Amino acid sequence: MQLFFVPGVQNDELIFNETESKHAVKVLRLGKGDQVQVIDGTGGFYLAEIVDPNQKKCRLSVLKTQKEYGKRNFNLHIAIAPTKNTDRLEWFLEKATEIGIDQITPLLCEHSERKSIKPDRFERILISAMKQSVKAYLPQLNTLTSFSDFVNTCTASQKFIAHCYEGEKPHLKNVVAEGESVVVLIGPEGDFSPEEVNQAKAIGFQEISLGNARLRTETAGVVACHIVNLMNEK
Repeated sequence: MQLFFVPGVQNDELIFNETESKHAVKVLRLGKGDQVQVIDGTGGFYLAEIVDPNQKKCRLSVLKTQKEYGKRNFNLHIAIAPTKNTDRLEWFLEKATEIGIDQITPLLCEHSERKSIKPDRFERILISAMKQSVKAYLPQLNTLTSFSDFVNTCTASQKFIAHCYEGEKPHLKNVVAEGESVVVLIGPEGDFSPEEVNQAKAIGFQEISLGNARLRTETAGVVACHIVNLMNEK
C-alpha cells in the first residue's frame, strides 16, 4: 500500500499538497475509493480513503488512526559538521533517518570547510527517507550552529564527542545507556580542534571512540547512530 506524508493532521479529513497529489493521482493513477497509508511526521499513522482525486489538492477521509507509531524510549541527537562534498552529508541524513534519529544539528567548527547548508533540500531528503523506512516521526533539522553555542546549551543526559586524537577513549557501545537522551558530536574532515575538544570536556562531554578505523565524517555519523539504536534494542 502506498505511503504519503501530510504534516499537521488535525481531523478526519486529509489534503495532500500538490506534489503528493500529483504523485497519487497522475503517477500512481489512484482514484476515488482507493486506500492509502499516511504519516504526519509526529507519530501519527493513518489509513485513509481518497474521496476527491484532484491532481493539485487530493482529498481523503481517515478510516483508521494510530498515534505514537514506532515511538522509542530514547532520544538521539547528532550534531555533525557539514562535509565539503554536500552529497556525503545528504547520504548521512538519509541513512540516519532510516536507522532512527530524533534531531540533527549541522555544526560549524573551527576546521569546517563548508559553512552553509541547504535546509529545504535537506528537509526533502529527511521526508523521503522517513517514508521509505515507514517511520512516523520526522527528524528535527536544526539550523547551522556554532560549536561553542551548541555545547554550551546542550542539555542531554548523555553527551559524547567523537574525535581521532590519541588517548584512551571508551567505545561508544560501552558507555551509552538505554532509554536516555543522547547527543553525539561528529567533527569535520579536519576533526575538531584541540581547543574544541577541551571546551566540550570542560562542560561534561565524554570523549568516545567509534572503533579502530579512521572514519569519514558522514560514516562516523551513521556508525554512531547505529550504535545508539542497537544498544537500545537489548
